[in-house]
Amino acid sequence: MSAIEYPPAYIDYLAEYYGSRDYFECHEIMEEFWKENEWPEYRTCWLVLIRIAVCQYHSRRGNWTGAIKLMGKAADEAEPALFDRLGIDGGELAGLLRRTAREWGEPDASYRDIDLPIRDERLLSTAKQRCLELGYTWNLPGLEAGEEVIHRHLTRDREEVVLARAESARRKALSRGIREPDTRP
Repeated sequence: MSAIEYPPAYIDYLAEYYGSRDYFECHEIMEEFWKENEWPEYRTCWLVLIRIAVCQYHSRRGNWTGAIKLMGKAADEAEPALFDRLGIDGGELAGLLRRTAREWGEPDASYRDIDLPIRDERLLSTAKQRCLELGYTWNLPGLEAGEEVIHRHLTRDREEVVLARAESARRKALSRGIREPDTRP
């Protein structure tokens, strides 16, 4: 598989991951792609990449409980052979995720950037080029991303999420035979 064949969302994910270190945005990019069910044979890989971004986001903010749990899950789900076909050393990635989950469980754990073991030079070159197109510098240290990026979830509009969760709760209640509450005055 050459870099030209890689999905644009994957390239954008890598450009953001290394360029802006906006892990929240990385999560958004890959989650949208994952939900579209593009390249279904790699669905687990897309999910692992989503989880890595979320883990990085949480660890940088000091939320070790969430980061460790999710990193362990990502390590368990990383399929080396599939990642190999996506230009990442899958065996090295799985080991890196397991080691990171262990290290984060140590009392003196601190944030550090996790470098994905990209082994396809064409993928790396394409991602670096996209990074430049977006106006970023490749391999920005994650702690230099800025407070707005580090605490991104605090500034986003959550109305859509809140409405979706309320609708889901309403459907669950109805499926259990619980009447909707009367909210009229």
